[in-house]
Amino acid sequence: MVEVVTLGCRINSYESEILKEKFADTDQLVIVNTCAVTREAERQCRQTVRRLRRERPQAKIVVTGCAAQINPKAFARMPEVDLVLGNREKAELEKYIQNEIVEKTIVGDIFSYDQYDNFLITGFEGRQRAFVQIQQGCDHRCTYCIVPFARGNNRSVPEDEVLRQIGVLLERGFEQICLTGVDACSYRPSFAGLVKKILETFPNLPSLQFGSLDPAAVDDEFIALVGSHQNVWPHFHLSVQSGDNMILKRMRRRHSREDVINLCAKIRAVRPEATFGADFICGFPTESDEAFANTVKLVEDAGIDRLHVFPYSERPGTPAALMPQVPVEVRRERAKILRGKGEVVDG
Repeated sequence: MVEVVTLGCRINSYESEILKEKFADTDQLVIVNTCAVTREAERQCRQTVRRLRRERPQAKIVVTGCAAQINPKAFARMPEVDLVLGNREKAELEKYIQNEIVEKTIVGDIFSYDQYDNFLITGFEGRQRAFVQIQQGCDHRCTYCIVPFARGNNRSVPEDEVLRQIGVLLERGFEQICLTGVDACSYRPSFAGLVKKILETFPNLPSLQFGSLDPAAVDDEFIALVGSHQNVWPHFHLSVQSGDNMILKRMRRRHSREDVINLCAKIRAVRPEATFGADFICGFPTESDEAFANTVKLVEDAGIDRLHVFPYSERPGTPAALMPQVPVEVRRERAKILRGKGEVVDG
């Protein structure tokens, strides 16, 4: 049977389930769904490919996902790899493996694609929680982030398709549904509107959960839904990244530290039991000791207790990579300090 190895985010997990179901009856096929969020993530992808080749010497190894989209030549050079496909081409993988592989690298311009490839999945192997992807791509350009260049522009799954996918998963016995996307709050025409429709359509849904939320895009309509529907799971993971306003500006984030504190307070006002997690980058270019101290203080001021912490990692092709860099050992030390301020989570 097919082996699908997933590296990275919830979106990759969802797409890997699609691939598992598509190729369930295919032998000697290994698909590596890669991540490119940091240079370390890309290194781990290459390491994984080498290990898989040792374990499966006769298998056809296909590398796809974000690292393949961003840096296809690096994977094409690997003798362990049979085929490199971009994120767009991943949706049509069967077309490329039906016959003998002639062209090793097939990676198109992700920005030229304005459609959404939607597939229904019937479950998540080994999980109690099912992810439902509601949108793809991102129109923002945070200075540290390579993801838009791997995933393309924002495009949303039609509302009726989202509802149909949730219905299928509920029929299969899943009680926890988590909405996810590259930039889920930018769902069009309205993220809060979609959440409202889901809650109205499935009033007996035991638990509606969310992936990472953008503090700048969480509106009062969404907060009201949190307060009026007890089946909205009262844990919220925020894409914060820094607690210093100058660093946030240099990151080109759209929120301030005050916005994060106020958002947490507003949600607690309607759901006192609410808890919060957040993503943070430590040692972003030009981050001073004072700026880092502001991040530590934000964790305390906003009451964030589940922390997903990265030392900053330069990504070639991003504006932040050209800024004055903080020494690597300082980044790591700051990440260690911040992790000590709450429960550390993997994602």
